[in-house]
Amino acid sequence: MAEALSPGLIGLAALVALIALRMPIAHAMILVGGLGIAALNGPALMLNQLKTLAWGQFSIYDLSVVPMFVLMGAFAARAGLSAALFRAGNAWLGWMRGGTAMAAIAACAGFGAVCGSSLATASTMGKVALPELKRYNYSGALATGTLAAGGVLGILIPPSVVLILYAILVEANVVTMFMAAMLPGALAVVLFLLTIAAYVAIRPGAAPAARARDGAELRAATLGVMPVLAIFAIVLGGIYAGLYNPTPGAAVGVALVWLYGTVRGALPLRALREALLETASITGMIYLILLGAELMKIFLSRAGLPQAAAEWIVAAGMEPMTVMVLLLLALIVLGCLMDSLSMILLVIPFFWPVLVEINGGLYQGAEGAGFGMSTEELKIWFGILALVVVELGLITPPVGMNVFVISAMARDTPMIDTFKGVAPFFGAELVRVGLLLAFPALTLWLPRVLGG
Repeated sequence: MAEALSPGLIGLAALVALIALRMPIAHAMILVGGLGIAALNGPALMLNQLKTLAWGQFSIYDLSVVPMFVLMGAFAARAGLSAALFRAGNAWLGWMRGGTAMAAIAACAGFGAVCGSSLATASTMGKVALPELKRYNYSGALATGTLAAGGVLGILIPPSVVLILYAILVEANVVTMFMAAMLPGALAVVLFLLTIAAYVAIRPGAAPAARARDGAELRAATLGVMPVLAIFAIVLGGIYAGLYNPTPGAAVGVALVWLYGTVRGALPLRALREALLETASITGMIYLILLGAELMKIFLSRAGLPQAAAEWIVAAGMEPMTVMVLLLLALIVLGCLMDSLSMILLVIPFFWPVLVEINGGLYQGAEGAGFGMSTEELKIWFGILALVVVELGLITPPVGMNVFVISAMARDTPMIDTFKGVAPFFGAELVRVGLLLAFPALTLWLPRVLGG
């Protein structure tokens, strides 16, 4: 078996080496996948795949939602939505000790629901909330740690570009994945708010004393945030209600955010041009990584690596839940080395077939076999778990992209303090992973109810 698997193992080793040498991950996957297919089945098949694969991948209708949501996020970052969300959160929560930090978390969640990008959420909210947190004399660790952790909410709370790409990779329904992400996303917000409350209770000096409520501020901030809440309700509410599928829903969102920004005078011609160029750049990068991921998927499948891994796991007598935990631990480790999008597109084509085999293939017929759920529910549950642990890579060293983004804005706070400030939120995320593992219904209940 080792001889049969050697091409796949050599290919994986080569891919890791190329990534370590700083080759762009899309180029590395295309190179290794293409050469691997050629080595296994001849150059003619590899050239035929290159001829047809790009069109087959990029002509998928569901994929057209990606540039729309990217553009929606680009408009949102320039239209002033983040400021309205933060003002409302500060008016509602600022009366508590640590309330301004809590407001930043709530605003990150709201902005993530419109933007769908963790890095964009962290950078945009950092510009808005960091000056306020400094003005109220929050400690550097708590202020920067809160914003870095709050940014991770953008990757899971719908609409999420990474969640859409996961759905396309495993052939899941995008709307169902959005439904499944709602409760885990809300759970993250609650746990982060509780983390801040515990932090300031243990270290009162990290945040100022609570300030008095201001009724006029509360009314003005609530009125100001209503258009943002309306955009969220129209886009996701219309998708869930079946009025339109995600692509038209994203187009509606783009139009509404553009209208909001135009009315406020925040989207002049230069800003529109910047948003369009940013969307084209990000979309091109995503599509190229998708092409590389598909080539790697074909190569690994022809090398028999996922099937052999599943057979080895069964032969080793591992329980399905043990396998799930090991895969999630692998994702956490990989998240320390590469960005979330690349990781999802790289490892899901390898991990997912292993779980399918364990759940309904090699264990089929045994009492209590697999994970006790259908393949459709497994892809939902695993997808949410995978995205939650991928989030951890955004706040863990040595990559920790959100930490680097916030540290670049907070020059007076050492990066080590930011990592210390993020640590309690990392613990909260581990609690969330444990709850989602122990209670799959937290992920599956809403799709079961709304999906009929």
